[in-house]
Amino acid sequence: MLKVRNLTKIYDDGTVALRNISFNVEDGEFLAIIGLSGSGKSALLRCINRLIDVTEGSITWDDVELTDLKGDGLRKIRRQIGMVFQQFNLINRSSVLTNVLSGRLGYTSMWSSLSVRTFSKEDHRKAMQALDRLEITDQAHKRADELSGGQQQRVGVARALMQDPKMILADEPVASLDPVLAHSILGHIERLNQEDGITILCSLHYLDLVQQYSTRVIGLRDGEIVYQGSRADIQAMTDSQFREIYGEDAARVGNLTGEVSNPDKDSR
Repeated sequence: MLKVRNLTKIYDDGTVALRNISFNVEDGEFLAIIGLSGSGKSALLRCINRLIDVTEGSITWDDVELTDLKGDGLRKIRRQIGMVFQQFNLINRSSVLTNVLSGRLGYTSMWSSLSVRTFSKEDHRKAMQALDRLEITDQAHKRADELSGGQQQRVGVARALMQDPKMILADEPVASLDPVLAHSILGHIERLNQEDGITILCSLHYLDLVQQYSTRVIGLRDGEIVYQGSRADIQAMTDSQFREIYGEDAARVGNLTGEVSNPDKDSR
């Protein structure tokens, strides 16, 4: 179980990204995190994986306090936590296969270079198996920058799968994709959750995606939790609850959030 208690993140410039956040995530859950840009979704995920340090509070996973970890201890925990990024974070000039193999770097020497020769035959077998699960084996030897956005995100998911993760943190994984590709990517992530029992924390904007793929949801606004509920609760969300998450200026169209971007806030 993941336990987050009284988590606060304040950046060096004084920006408060998270304010006294507390929640639990059971093993095997698919938790969606919703909210406007700048609400703290990315900061929360990055705190959990220790890509950024917390200011105050506690993050405990399987009885291990993540905020205390350094060096080898942190490296070992990160092996078990896959990350999927909005902008894919692939090495454009490297092949798809090499990008997927990079998910095994946490299991190699710290001084290993990113080359196909760095990895074992078993790693290569696992990489091709991951690409097969994401239905993209035919692109294995292409450069990453030759792929479409949807294909690149599938490579990103396959890379996370190479870590043999117990948990995957997906930071706006479909924000730059059209609706058809968004459902395709989330369908792949859902299968990892259902077939492999991988716990998923996924930040999303659109309620129709939350309804279809998540088992539970939390809503953030200005770095605070303002909503918690199940998939069924999302379907019954009132206009008042909607505005509490997305603000008075957000337009509700069916089950979608018609988000009004806020130029004064970044993606923190």
